[in-house]
Amino acid sequence: MGILQVAAGPLAQQFSQLGTASQIGVAITSFIVISVVLNVLQQILFKKPNEPPLVFHWFPIIGSTITYGMDPPRFFKENKEKYGECFTFILLGKKTTVYVGTKGNDFILNGKIRDVNAEEIYTVLTTPVFGKDVVYDCPNSKLMEQKKFMKIALTTEAFRSYVPIISDEVTNYLKKSADFKGKSGIGKEIRDKFDESLADLYHDLDMGFSPINFMLHWAPLPWNNRRDYAQRTVAKIYMDTIKERRARGDTGSQDIMWHLMNSTYKGDIPVPDHEIAHMMIALLMAGQHSSSSTSSWMMLRLASRPDIMEDLYNEQVKNLGADLPPLTYEDLTKLPLHAAIVKETLRLHAPIHSIMRAVKSPMPVPGTKYVIPTDHVLLAAPGFSATDESYFPQPDLWEPHRWEKDSPLAPTIVRNIVNEEDDEKVDYGYGLVSKGANSPYLPFGAGRHRCIGEQFANVQLQTILAIIVRNFKFRNVDGSDKVIGTDYASLFSRPLEPAKIYWERRENCQL
Repeated sequence: MGILQVAAGPLAQQFSQLGTASQIGVAITSFIVISVVLNVLQQILFKKPNEPPLVFHWFPIIGSTITYGMDPPRFFKENKEKYGECFTFILLGKKTTVYVGTKGNDFILNGKIRDVNAEEIYTVLTTPVFGKDVVYDCPNSKLMEQKKFMKIALTTEAFRSYVPIISDEVTNYLKKSADFKGKSGIGKEIRDKFDESLADLYHDLDMGFSPINFMLHWAPLPWNNRRDYAQRTVAKIYMDTIKERRARGDTGSQDIMWHLMNSTYKGDIPVPDHEIAHMMIALLMAGQHSSSSTSSWMMLRLASRPDIMEDLYNEQVKNLGADLPPLTYEDLTKLPLHAAIVKETLRLHAPIHSIMRAVKSPMPVPGTKYVIPTDHVLLAAPGFSATDESYFPQPDLWEPHRWEKDSPLAPTIVRNIVNEEDDEKVDYGYGLVSKGANSPYLPFGAGRHRCIGEQFANVQLQTILAIIVRNFKFRNVDGSDKVIGTDYASLFSRPLEPAKIYWERRENCQL
């Protein structure tokens, strides 16, 4: 009789004498212990020499997911120090290879379509939120055509018309908001809000981007039920509007919806109405995340640096006139510090902290022995390289003046500035864009999935900032220079709540 049989006999007898609940508990505990032991042995005994080092973890399913989700920048930094720029960890049961730094940005974000794929990663999140047949629920070639449709409305002439509209929206919000009644007070972080009911629906759509939905996007969970209801409701609002405009032959309002209604795919195929509605959802979601999160961070940062807020006000008075006339698109070019505020805020608070791609064919990592296999997911972290002291002196310091070329804190990409007009260009199907991804500063991504709304976001954020600055002074409630931490619970990072500041109307407030 073998040793195992000798040991198993008494154990089996003791197990059979336990109650049902105890047996279940023992079984679950045994499963976890065996899983841990096997997982540790696998990491120790079966290391693959041509794969990046695996971050040690105890559990085979969740792996390093919890640590990564709480603070991605810290997770990347600690593991870069241990393993180098390229390493692997378990994210929601999937081997995920991180490649940080400028070379990693270029390797992943400029990866060829035969090697990397975004659709397979993100469709489980975006399709329930945006709807069918758009963005990642269609072939990449069709997505590139859709981006071309949307880009039509992002021209200089369009921006000229947008600035007064955005100015009026911000001004009207500030006049109506209960948070800004009186001469001073404590208000929540500034947000570019929609109509209240539509904002609530978009909040429920936003919940669909919770990381857990990479695995449970199909589950009848409360937030998924609200997501699905919101998607149907918002899509119907757009669909009804499209039908009404077609019925009356609307040609007067040449906005983005009008452009989509009059666009055609290759072969002169009209864009179906449901795709127009779903693209409108995607556009508004994209604009909401960039403007809401980034404008909130700008206000919180200004509250920690009242001196910078006065620099901004003085810049407007000096370059636009003491009477501060209505803002125009051309005025924005006269306000370089306003532009620097947006740049510096996006450097430290990029809305998306991690960008993932599925690996479609084995990918050798140049200059290393590593080959990324097809059962891995690739992860780029441009926000991490934007805080690398190799490129940004005192990287954790929010200092907008660093973007002035002669500043001692100027990043190397400013000191040795290269005109993007001279960069290599590529057309992925929606117009020529700079190919350069080998950069530490990529708040709008790079490659074929680079955000087409980059210029609009800058115009929108600078306009919001200018209107706020000419009407208010900010400081922290406690008078300190502290800034609240970051909430990484969603794929889109944002300030932790509650985020409050003390505001005071300027003597010549225009509200």
